Amino acid sequence: MIEASGLARTFTTKHGTVEAVRGVDLSVAPGEIVGFLGPNGAGKSTTLRMLTTLLAPTAGAAVVAGHDLRADPAGVRRRIGYVAQGGGTDPAVPAAEELDLQARLYGVDDPAGRIAGLCARLDLEGLADRPCGALSGGQRRRLDIALGLVHGPPLVFLDEPTTGLDPQSRGNLWDHIRRMRAEDGTTVFLTTHYLDEADALCDRILIIDHGRIVAEGTPAELKRRVSGDVVTLTLAGAPLGLPAGAADMAAEAEAAGAVGGDAVARARAALSRHPAVREATVTGGTLRLTVDDGDQALMGLVRALDAAGVELESLHLARPSLDDVFLTVTGRSLRDAA
Repeated sequence: MIEASGLARTFTTKHGTVEAVRGVDLSVAPGEIVGFLGPNGAGKSTTLRMLTTLLAPTAGAAVVAGHDLRADPAGVRRRIGYVAQGGGTDPAVPAAEELDLQARLYGVDDPAGRIAGLCARLDLEGLADRPCGALSGGQRRRLDIALGLVHGPPLVFLDEPTTGLDPQSRGNLWDHIRRMRAEDGTTVFLTTHYLDEADALCDRILIIDHGRIVAEGTPAELKRRVSGDVVTLTLAGAPLGLPAGAADMAAEAEAAGAVGGDAVARARAALSRHPAVREATVTGGTLRLTVDDGDQALMGLVRALDAAGVELESLHLARPSLDDVFLTVTGRSLRDAA
């Protein structure tokens, strides 16, 4: 649905030339929901504006929804929907008039029927005669999406679709976005600063920084690339309140009285040989393991400890977050960037 190669954009300012986007290559398959993340100034908005024909690229090429971005921008516009971050409705105009105007501009057959169907799907029934300015934040965003979908585009760009919404409205909008793909096969390309949104909605995520794509993959793949999953194991009889952060040998010596230094040593030796374990550290009677595919490795780790005669009191599995991914590949937290 989107194939871009070497897409670039430079701007000339009084201070010189600024390379906002430096050769972006990206591919989006039909029916995908793809998240586009990046800190402020990374080139995210410029890339989005190029893909939606709002800004001509300086270099590179792209085919969007079956039409060449440079040779046929009008064809691209006919085949995409674009929902801007700030919306585009007139607060004084009734919602039905906004939808009717959009449908007629696109030459939609039976605009009344199309609008009625969209209002039913997006929970906008009963709001047709209400001025856009009188709608709640969630209702306005659903109206914005209806405007982007009124001509039935196969590809929709959503720019920060849930910014400013309360958690319930955000969750409802997520459901509507999922239904767009499930019921119509709509491809969705969205930008967001909410990491939980990207994690919950997106099949794949692209991260841009300094004008280039620096990471891409499914949320799970990106998390695994950071440092693996973390498994924390507490040995039976470990005392509470042991100081954290001690060096391994000192911590093992401290644990010897209550847990048994032999048990700690056996546990560490057994787990350090396990093929899934990247790193093993000990603090008191607690072992912290960095592993690949923690949910699959967990039973093997427990069996290895059991074979070594080590009794466990508790275990905990934690996975890296998308913010950990973002921090690793850009050096910044997306929450801070937002």
